[in-house]
Amino acid sequence: MNKNKLKSYAQNARREFIKAVMQSAAVYGINEKEIFPCEKKGDFCLINGKPFPKTVHSQRKALEEHIQSQGFYQVMEDAAYTWFNRFAAVRFMELKGYLSHGYRVLSHPEEKREPEILEKAQYIERLDGLTKDEIIKLKIDGKGEEELYARLLLAQCNELSQFMPFLFEKINDYTELLMPKYLLRNDSLIRTMVNEISEEDWDSVEIIGWLYQFYISEKKDEVIGSKKAIKTEDIPAATQLFTPNWIVKYLVQNSLGAKWLSTYPSSSIKQEMEYYIEPAEQTPEVVEEIKKMTPSTLNPEELTVMDPACGSGHMLVEAYNLLKLIYLERGYRKHDIPKLILEKNLYGLEIDERAAQLSGFALMMKAREDDRQVIENGINLNILCLKATKHIDVNDTLRSLESLLTGQYSSFPSEKYKFMGVIDGPLFAYQTMPVERNKKNQFILKSIKKLLELFVEANTLGSLIKIPPGIGNNLSAIKQEIESLDISETLMGQRALDIILPFLQQAKFLYQKYDVVVTNPPYMGSGGMNTILKEFTETRYPETKLDLFAMFIEHGFEMAKEGIGFNAMVTMQSWMFLSSFERCRETWLETKTIQSMAHLGARAFSTISGEVVTVTAFSFLNHHLKQFKPSFLRLIDGDEEDKRQGIINKSFLFNHTIQDDFKKIPGSPISYWVSEDFKRLFLFDKFKNNIEIVEGIHSRYNSYFLKLWFEISLNMFSKGDISDKYKWYPINKGGTFKKWYGNNIFIVNWENNGKELKSYKKSSVGSCNNYFNKGITFTSITSNVKSFRFSPTGFLYDVSGPTFYVINNKWDIDVILGYCNSKIINFVLDILNPTLSIQVGDIRNIPMNYDKQEVIDGVKELIKSCISISKYDWDSRETSWDFEQLPVLKPEIKSKDIYSSYQNYRSQCQQVTDEMKQLEEENNRIFIEAYGLQDELTPDVPIKEITLFANPYYRYNGNLTDDEREKRFKADTIKELINYAIGCMMGRYSLDKPGLIYAHNGNIGFDSSQYEIFPADEDGIIPITEIEWFEDDTIARLIKFIEIVWSKETLEKNLDFIAEALQRRSGETSRDTIRRYFVNDFYRAHLQTYKKRPIYWLFSSGKQKAFQSLVYLHRYTPGTLSRMRMEYVLPLQGAISQHIEHLKKEKEMASISAGVKIQKEINKLGKQNEELLSFDEKLKHWADMKIELDLDDGAKLNYSKFGDLLAESNKVTGKKQ
Repeated sequence: MNKNKLKSYAQNARREFIKAVMQSAAVYGINEKEIFPCEKKGDFCLINGKPFPKTVHSQRKALEEHIQSQGFYQVMEDAAYTWFNRFAAVRFMELKGYLSHGYRVLSHPEEKREPEILEKAQYIERLDGLTKDEIIKLKIDGKGEEELYARLLLAQCNELSQFMPFLFEKINDYTELLMPKYLLRNDSLIRTMVNEISEEDWDSVEIIGWLYQFYISEKKDEVIGSKKAIKTEDIPAATQLFTPNWIVKYLVQNSLGAKWLSTYPSSSIKQEMEYYIEPAEQTPEVVEEIKKMTPSTLNPEELTVMDPACGSGHMLVEAYNLLKLIYLERGYRKHDIPKLILEKNLYGLEIDERAAQLSGFALMMKAREDDRQVIENGINLNILCLKATKHIDVNDTLRSLESLLTGQYSSFPSEKYKFMGVIDGPLFAYQTMPVERNKKNQFILKSIKKLLELFVEANTLGSLIKIPPGIGNNLSAIKQEIESLDISETLMGQRALDIILPFLQQAKFLYQKYDVVVTNPPYMGSGGMNTILKEFTETRYPETKLDLFAMFIEHGFEMAKEGIGFNAMVTMQSWMFLSSFERCRETWLETKTIQSMAHLGARAFSTISGEVVTVTAFSFLNHHLKQFKPSFLRLIDGDEEDKRQGIINKSFLFNHTIQDDFKKIPGSPISYWVSEDFKRLFLFDKFKNNIEIVEGIHSRYNSYFLKLWFEISLNMFSKGDISDKYKWYPINKGGTFKKWYGNNIFIVNWENNGKELKSYKKSSVGSCNNYFNKGITFTSITSNVKSFRFSPTGFLYDVSGPTFYVINNKWDIDVILGYCNSKIINFVLDILNPTLSIQVGDIRNIPMNYDKQEVIDGVKELIKSCISISKYDWDSRETSWDFEQLPVLKPEIKSKDIYSSYQNYRSQCQQVTDEMKQLEEENNRIFIEAYGLQDELTPDVPIKEITLFANPYYRYNGNLTDDEREKRFKADTIKELINYAIGCMMGRYSLDKPGLIYAHNGNIGFDSSQYEIFPADEDGIIPITEIEWFEDDTIARLIKFIEIVWSKETLEKNLDFIAEALQRRSGETSRDTIRRYFVNDFYRAHLQTYKKRPIYWLFSSGKQKAFQSLVYLHRYTPGTLSRMRMEYVLPLQGAISQHIEHLKKEKEMASISAGVKIQKEINKLGKQNEELLSFDEKLKHWADMKIELDLDDGAKLNYSKFGDLLAESNKVTGKKQ
């Protein structure tokens, strides 16, 4: 099955089907803007002046009502999917030969354009209400081919409605009006479906599920991408995820299959279950306990399987396959089995009508494979789409029910309803009757009222609704009583029963207990829950309220039979480890038993890329077996096929761990792979007794309260000074994988002790007593390898960059940092929480034996060296506020020319990388030996994990060759040199002294005397052009910079080296290459370096690049644009015009071939001149506004003040121009 092609088709089909039903709606006078009147006129109705059959009137009215209730687009979306469903179902059935007449409806077996049913229509005696005579009449009339096909298609759907009303409800309502038209065209929706999906792909009913997932995938992305609470009608799209067949088989075989094999261990069915995991060898005591609770016999007809979030029915289809084997093994006749399975064994609940329809269809198709008559004979499926009662008049329904119960009608309200809180009471008088009978009636009325209240939001809450035992235990009696009522003389009574009985059925399905509960539940965190769902979960699921999947696990246990029931699901793995699920995890470990688990991690669902969904598949027994050893498969690596083969081959099987032993590790994480040696670690003292760590600052308005340090004026930034005279202070905010030191780039508005931040209602600032003290920080969202960094005095910290402080005076912070960056802690954190998110609680639970003096003595100085090297490396880049000088310019590295300087620098980089590697491996060795873990871990550190910018293996991801890696490193070194040179031109840096010279605001306090060796530009405006129009442009200044830093004698050699590093093209001079780099690539590199918050802003005339100019943010003044215009833009217009005239004269004297070349240059200059004139008009407009900048607003907001004058505006501001 080509899933990529299916996805492409289904996504496009959704758009086309919606477009088609909207076009059909327009035919009947309805569009998104207005609804034209529909008037009856005799045997016709008129819509916008056009006549239609009078039957259209009622259908049009129903359509109007639906639109008024649900909205135009929702109705169109629903209708589009209804028709997509029907066409897909008919396509499946025609290819299987399941249609009664035997003809294909959507295609032709000989690949003719005309569908087979249209070609053979005259041979059909009758199809639903369409007679042979009518068919022949339309067939003879050549103009009626489209009408005949539409009638045949509708008739086919109506015929199928007799057997599958859940999918093919009788089409005489408004959906008939919205049926897509022109279905015989070559580009019709039907033709596209037939052409784009191969017939082989329709071989398995599984295709229906994949089409459903892909059809709603764009809606899913849209809903999730909005990052808002998800509306009820969008929950299915946001949460539906079609489960790969191998995961489904694993779940069914290790629940239903395991149950069967526990009673019949020698059953031959085991040979058919390739995903079944054999139980681990247990102690005699456990074996005896299992024997006591295992039934000696099982009746296939009594086995019940429930999928409470059945989607398109994949779990139930696989359960059908296994149940069929069970029935056959017990000697049942094959053609009797389908009806038994569908009516006695399988149950499914959904909140999405469309998914429930597909689930029923999939099961019917499975049954049809085994019994040719099953469709015609009819099946009562146990698949329900849960209905809400919010639109039902509860009081009116209860009045009608009481009328039936009391047998008397009155126009006076009854006082009896006051006990139920119905203010106006029913319109039925009290009738004297026996006390017992009256109590029974009151109980029935109370119970029905309670049920109707429980189901008010059933389309949101779904199968999470819990039926109270007082009602649940009496459902059969209530149903029997209501069904026995005499409704022959009251229409109201019939209507009441039509309302009530389906809700009794819902309640029954939700309350009864099942042998197996198996599902892939919806995944939705609390942030996506709407108010209805959130309020419900707060009270009904307090321990699992953080995610829907966890609530479904909890409710799965409630739906499964006590003791002998199974609860099998595939869910996010977070419940296994995160502290937020600790209470429910401990409850389940204490009261239930894990039978088997396939821990799949990321990439188990190949249709979802990356690490988005990290999952585990498991089967629990709804009973606790003491000292039981579950079977675990650790399949967290590899792709989907690797994981599938891992289950089949029982790879990476762990079955030595006793479930009760998980509580030995703090938080009881399900760390089944951990050895006894590692478990002993947790006997030592915990971090929580020796450090302080709490949740950090959560501003919930980062774009306002947090900035990158180089966006603001330097005199407003503390740089580690903890006095209260500043506005901006450093804040740890996580960042990329970096050990020992670094990622110090964010600052926070903490003016007046954070007064403004604290007053922002949505923010929280934590309750830390150690803000501004030195500590250890880390990134809460990590890769596989964790990294911890020294945090100097003067920092606060954000929730995404938690920081902890050593409060035990005997503990040395350097030793603790060394321990945290050792392999041991990486392994420990994987035990406590092997997700991508490190929790504060995980840090608290880290164990450490601090009594080993030899460890302390061994690592203390070693770690100081690690911090020192890492700080030197971090400060070698401009984005550090402690940056002083580019490494290649430092006296100990700088040589006679750039080539020699670079070689020295590269050699130094290799030396510090090697040194850091040795230090880290020695740190690992000391801790590994101290804890006796030599058999578990090695001290080796991969070169890519040496987190220095000096290390190209760390710096560049991907499978690069050594040569490619070296070229990138050289190129980046030269780009850093160029960026630093620009800084010297702008006055940010100076060759006279190290460090940041000017980074204040509005050019105030700028002192030109600090730039003697290489003078800074007068106004911080430096032009960039394709042709050397200005003597002082960027390229000329760079060349002067290189000459001054090295020498005039080595200038050309140095320029050649720069050009080669920048990938000089054939025929280019070194100056050409450098100019091309500035014109096309410099600004992109600058944006990357400064995290899309540039300090040099590129004003650009447009695509022709007639004029570009860099302006230093910190030297900008309200007069900067006027000066740019007068000194550069206006003179350039004159220069270009003059040069065009010169070229025209030159062309007159040139040869034909030379003239063609000159004309191209004239044309290009002409376009640039036009662009420049337009740019000048805009520049004058903005210059006259004399825009002020408040650097505290940050680059993003300030950048947006200049319209489209600035290049890459959308990247900086996040908005399209």
